[in-house]
Amino acid sequence: MKRTLVVMLGLVLASTAAGPAALAQDDAPGWPREVEANGHLVIMYQPQLETFDGSALKARAAVSVTPAGKTEPTFGTVWIKARTLTDRDERRVTMTAVEVPQVRFPDADPEHEKQLATLFEREIPTWDLSLSLDRLLAALELADRERVAAEGFNNDPPRIVVLDTPTVLVSIDGECKMQKIENTSFEHVANTAFVIIHDPRSKTFYLSAGADTWYTSKAVMGPWAVARSVPREISGLVKEEEPEEPAEDADEGPTTPPAILVATEATELIVTDGRPEYKTMPGGELLYVSNTESDILVEIASQRHFVLLGGRWFAAPSMSGDWKFVAADELPPSFKDIPADSDDVAHLRTWVDGTEEAREAVLDAHVPQTAAVKRDATIEVTYDGKPKFEDVEETRLQYAVNTPDQVLKDGKKYYCAKEAVWYIADNPEGPWTVATEIPDEIQKIPASNPNFNIKYVHVYDVTPEVVYVGYYPGYVNSYVYNGVIVYGTGWWYRPWWGTVYYPRHPTWGFHGRWNPWYGWGFGFSYSTGRFTFSIGFGGWGGWYRGGWWGPRPIPRPYARGWHRGWHHGYRAGARAGYRAGYRTAQRQNMYRTANNRARVAAQPRATGARPTPTNRPNNVVSDRSGNVHQRTQSGSWQNRAGTATTNTRSLDRTQATRQQGAARTQSFNRSRGGGGARRGRGGARR
Repeated sequence: MKRTLVVMLGLVLASTAAGPAALAQDDAPGWPREVEANGHLVIMYQPQLETFDGSALKARAAVSVTPAGKTEPTFGTVWIKARTLTDRDERRVTMTAVEVPQVRFPDADPEHEKQLATLFEREIPTWDLSLSLDRLLAALELADRERVAAEGFNNDPPRIVVLDTPTVLVSIDGECKMQKIENTSFEHVANTAFVIIHDPRSKTFYLSAGADTWYTSKAVMGPWAVARSVPREISGLVKEEEPEEPAEDADEGPTTPPAILVATEATELIVTDGRPEYKTMPGGELLYVSNTESDILVEIASQRHFVLLGGRWFAAPSMSGDWKFVAADELPPSFKDIPADSDDVAHLRTWVDGTEEAREAVLDAHVPQTAAVKRDATIEVTYDGKPKFEDVEETRLQYAVNTPDQVLKDGKKYYCAKEAVWYIADNPEGPWTVATEIPDEIQKIPASNPNFNIKYVHVYDVTPEVVYVGYYPGYVNSYVYNGVIVYGTGWWYRPWWGTVYYPRHPTWGFHGRWNPWYGWGFGFSYSTGRFTFSIGFGGWGGWYRGGWWGPRPIPRPYARGWHRGWHHGYRAGARAGYRAGYRTAQRQNMYRTANNRARVAAQPRATGARPTPTNRPNNVVSDRSGNVHQRTQSGSWQNRAGTATTNTRSLDRTQATRQQGAARTQSFNRSRGGGGARRGRGGARR
């Protein structure tokens, strides 16, 4: 389903072959850009987007043309249509299949204008053009469609446990399910993200705490204690974690073993380092708890405590409970006064409706990751036995319940959304081919269904060779809700348990934190000293390191930066987590997975000239009629005749957008060097 957003924004030209460093360097000089074209010096000023639907865009740009041997330029406007391929990791949108449907030079005579039109129609499609994602985000307007799409979320609070001593939450997806480990006499708890191995002979459970450290218990619910010794046959089953670079000024903290809290229902754990310590924010209306990795605020006037979990606010009269959901657009007015320059609490502004930080996060959710997929690509879908289907409520669709994949039945056709690509088949077991269109009925899937997320995977366009596809952050469980972003729908989805265990998308138990550049990370781990709890992502028959994610039934978030927890202490751990988040973010593009790399067509490379940055002021814009205006040093606007422009609202907005986009891009470039970690801090309990 195509969606169109009418917006005004800035675009940036960069080499499609440039990496992150080149992009950062190339973007620094800004606009305008110049290029030699058929003996003419062409200056292109920062374009303004007119429409963007996730795959196709339309834009216009003010340009000047100076013929060889001349000194006086001719100004005009060019309109551009293009197909887009989005690379969120490098934050770049590449323009392909560029067309120039219109050219206007008001000051040129008809014959000269015709010549210039021919020039641009021939030259621009050959240019090496891409768009800075951050400049795009700076002006992408808020769309009500996402609010509608997120209706039906379950905002009931999870069980919230508050403790003041080091504790690790071990979540189990419902009643404990045991599964035999092949070629051993042991079994493991299949429906958890943690490594829990059971020895039936000694009737003992073993919980991996990393670094050859284990806990033992006679019951999976505990009590758990640090093991003095572990059978070699058990310790040998766990692979070592990949090493991480140490954090600066790392504080390993105490080595006291943390307690273990096992939960079989939706639960979130809040841990303070001793009794809560409250600090006053500027303005004197709010307090925050400083000795915790969780986000806890107190409204002084009402004494209500607010905690942020998975992007959702819950409030209670005290830390002891009776938590109730509070929508981001219904928070006390004082929340908008949270200081933007605070190392400790500034990141909370992302979840306060109406703040600039919240708006930017929402804008990010409107930009898809896109790719061109070869039409001959295929997949294999596995089932636990014969395919079994159940109705998708409120639709005519059915969905397969005994598979790790997301398979829908619509009449006599079967559709599968796998790794952000739609496939179609006449049989639930295939053969599967890339779908060139999908039923509109998919957009009716309610949030209470585990396939809700696949409505965020789209088919945009088709050629004889490729299908242009894309997915929005909703596919990886990042949704827009009440003016902010949240993780998960809040619903518990029934997993499949037959001869194997297939989990569904969880919302709770992982203390999700969002970072403005790399998406959601998780703080459900713990590390200090020799105790390092963490989860895993499959392997060894889908069980190694817990196997919660099984054979990848859940699309991973854009980043899992803090999945090992805030393991070097409060502050140093944030920096380490941020760097880890950046590294893993490079692998989060669905279209770069090992399976998809062969399916995705190579991006076309431009064969023509590459516009390069200039030192000229980026102060020329075009209105919708194609008239060119220049901003003077005093801040006023004038047309090409030097007459003051009277109606400047849209021009001012465009110029402000350019400045905002440039600032956002610079901020992102700084973050790549390790700065800005605290803006989206992640971490675990300590």
